[in-house]
Amino acid sequence: MPSQDLFSQTDQPIDPGKPPEPVAQIPQNLTAESKITAALGPYQTHLEQQGRALNTIKAFLGDIRILQRYFTERGENPALGEITTDMLNAFLHWLCHERKDKHGKVMGCKPKTYARRVTSLKSFFGWLFESQIIFQNPAAGVVQRSARAPLPTILTDDELEKLQKTARDMLWSPRKPDARPYLLFTILIHTGVKKGELLRIRLDDIDLSNPREPVLTVRYDDPRYAHKERRLFLGPDFTPVYKQFLRQYEPKERVFEWSPRNLEYVLSDLATAAGVDPSHISFEILRWTSAVRAYRFGVPPEAIRKKLGLSPIAWRETFEKIQKLAAPR
Repeated sequence: MPSQDLFSQTDQPIDPGKPPEPVAQIPQNLTAESKITAALGPYQTHLEQQGRALNTIKAFLGDIRILQRYFTERGENPALGEITTDMLNAFLHWLCHERKDKHGKVMGCKPKTYARRVTSLKSFFGWLFESQIIFQNPAAGVVQRSARAPLPTILTDDELEKLQKTARDMLWSPRKPDARPYLLFTILIHTGVKKGELLRIRLDDIDLSNPREPVLTVRYDDPRYAHKERRLFLGPDFTPVYKQFLRQYEPKERVFEWSPRNLEYVLSDLATAAGVDPSHISFEILRWTSAVRAYRFGVPPEAIRKKLGLSPIAWRETFEKIQKLAAPR
């Protein structure tokens, strides 16, 4: 639930016909012809004078900077008085459905984040209007509504087959065999563990006492997350690959003694070698792919929830997405 401080701005439209009396001293040298960047400093002062929390100020300013970057990417730099409600609505649509990360994947916008960004727009342009810097409030007509993020990306059956084959070829390469890509990919696709969980795997977290049924125990040092601890079976093909990996890399304490960025490069290089778009493979994509495959194979939903280490509340939305992703297309 958002804090009262963060969402205390009114969402009621302000009559654009006649501006009210200024509620504070009008910032010097700031006019309707000024650009967004010129208003950020005075706006920060306004928020501080209101007694806003530091995190709220940072969030509001960050949201307005994203708006400026949105205009810049389109080759635009409108004056404050030129910004319209349609422009702000287009910006919000871009946030939810068009904004992409460095890999070209649509980022989406979580409902709470979307709601805060609408509030940031209303706060910023409401302040400009009340200070008589602009004479119409373009944010007054922006509707505060929820935004549903797009469905996660998962690997297609063809992509999965190509990645598995390429990882196997690397494992058995006569010139320079490498067990790391195969082991990394296999653990992620079999278990669906998160990036942080994978990086914490210690050597003694993997039990090979029954080579045909190796087991990974996901552990948490913080007792608050004890409910996330679980035992996950790795499949009979895991043991020989893992032993080859140990001989090749000789890890001392943790299985994957590399940085997260380095392991992301391993996945990206695997995708490139397999002829798969590197933006289609990541820790998160493999986690979702693992969950959807389990559901398609008939694993009971409660077993999938426990496998992913999710609480019953978090599972509701996740299971809904898994069902949609698993549906025939």
